[in-house]
Amino acid sequence: MPKMKTRKSFAKRFKITATGKVRRYHAYATHLLTGKERKRKRRLRRTALASPVDTKRIRKILGV
Repeated sequence: MPKMKTRKSFAKRFKITATGKVRRYHAYATHLLTGKERKRKRRLRRTALASPVDTKRIRKILGV
């Protein structure tokens, strides 16, 4: 049986932390930023963790 290929679109959007959790980026942080408050834009820069429900599926898609 051949190896499972990594879905590159997911590999660009998610990273696996050293403890095995899935790190993601916030939505709404790329354009139309002039209408958003400074505080909101600052908070969107931080990375977030994917929900535990999705973590198993994302790890499988990434081939981890």
